[in-house]
Amino acid sequence: MTPTVLLADDEPLVRTGLRALLEQQGITVVGEAADGSEVLPAVRRTRPDVVLMDVRMPGTDGIEATRQLLAETTEPPKVLVVTTFDNDDYVHEALLAGASGFLLKRARKEEIAHAVRTVATGESLLFPEAIRRLVTARGVRHERYARAAKTLTRREAEVLRLVATGLSNQDIAAALVISLETVKTHVGNIFGKLGAANRSQAVVMAYEAGVVRPGHLAGQ
Repeated sequence: MTPTVLLADDEPLVRTGLRALLEQQGITVVGEAADGSEVLPAVRRTRPDVVLMDVRMPGTDGIEATRQLLAETTEPPKVLVVTTFDNDDYVHEALLAGASGFLLKRARKEEIAHAVRTVATGESLLFPEAIRRLVTARGVRHERYARAAKTLTRREAEVLRLVATGLSNQDIAAALVISLETVKTHVGNIFGKLGAANRSQAVVMAYEAGVVRPGHLAGQ
């Protein structure tokens, strides 16, 4: 799969640089937006697979633009937010809004291309350790997510913990000795019960509900 990308950043030089990096890696850039308010119309025109979204923009920021995409498009693209700091509260809010992952602006071109391809498939969690650090640094327990998490079956909670380690559906099926279709059913049920749009959002919710803890990533 060769994903198509829309670039959303208020800095023209950043957009130019990202376009060059992605095209060097064989990824097609189908459009650009200079503000979050331009993202939804641009997505409707160009139908990208992934939006590479600056999380901090004047006017409409990346968080609100992500919310709009998920609320107002029937088949929204995956959103990959870009930030300067890996402990950015804006990134945390963007993940809860439905972004599939995040990247640092200093990331290497190979990392950027890998991230775009990963979120385009939706099969794996992007940079699980980075998400763990981001969420656990806040130390916040969210009671609404905790109540939703109580509706998970024991097997669904087990699958969710494996999702948090970054395993794909195929890897989870092998680890639990169950079929791939069964894993997909469990993942779909998890999303439905938590109200999550993707793996990253589900994992952030699970950390804040206490279903997934930092030690799970290390197999503790």
